[in-house]
Amino acid sequence: MREILGRRLQRLRDRLKFPRAASRSVAAGADGAAASLLDGALTCATAWQWPVLPGVGRAGADSARCACPDPDCVVPGAHPFDPGLLAATTDARMVAWWWARRPAAPVLLATGGTAPCAVSLPAGAAARAVVRLDAQGMRLGPVVATPTRWSLLVAPYSLERLGELLYAKDHVPSSLRFHGEGGYLLLPPSAASGGGQVRWEREPEPGPEGLWLPEVEAVVDALVEASSGAPGGGSRLAY
Repeated sequence: MREILGRRLQRLRDRLKFPRAASRSVAAGADGAAASLLDGALTCATAWQWPVLPGVGRAGADSARCACPDPDCVVPGAHPFDPGLLAATTDARMVAWWWARRPAAPVLLATGGTAPCAVSLPAGAAARAVVRLDAQGMRLGPVVATPTRWSLLVAPYSLERLGELLYAKDHVPSSLRFHGEGGYLLLPPSAASGGGQVRWEREPEPGPEGLWLPEVEAVVDALVEASSGAPGGGSRLAY
């Protein structure tokens, strides 16, 4: 499957005739990391039809601070700014144009609508939840991992539906986060905001009916329980 996607991406790059200045920008930025980010963005947009956009990225001589105007940004580099979240697209030419000019930009998925949603929680708690769900025979979808948090991708859900699910719970830890309509999620192979890389703990599995995504109801109980068992009763929100 990776070989097929690789050939499709190469054909797509061949068809996309970048402006000469943009091509020089990619070459100048260039290293394998920049090429991987472009490939990751194009795969999401074209192969999976997930709307993406570039994150704001880092600034400064040591790339230690966020490029946005907030000096106290808690997710440095890993959020939308310009373009804003509403600009997310599956259009290959727009994606190529963005990353040609900003080859080091992280890849953001605009969640909700027809795109996947996600539930994220601390990495240790998420690993336990995945083991539990596997033991129950649950078929999971893609899982995105950073050194501090994992995100389980699920089928799109509405805020009303999510609210009904959570209302029935005695306690929902504050470290559990829901990425639904109007939200976003950092995708591989971006740099994580707290250091390290974003990676696939479970890669997307294309099938005859598209990528498999479980319903949020199927996983939420295990995620709430696992997050409640995290240090501080799941009240610590680490990015």
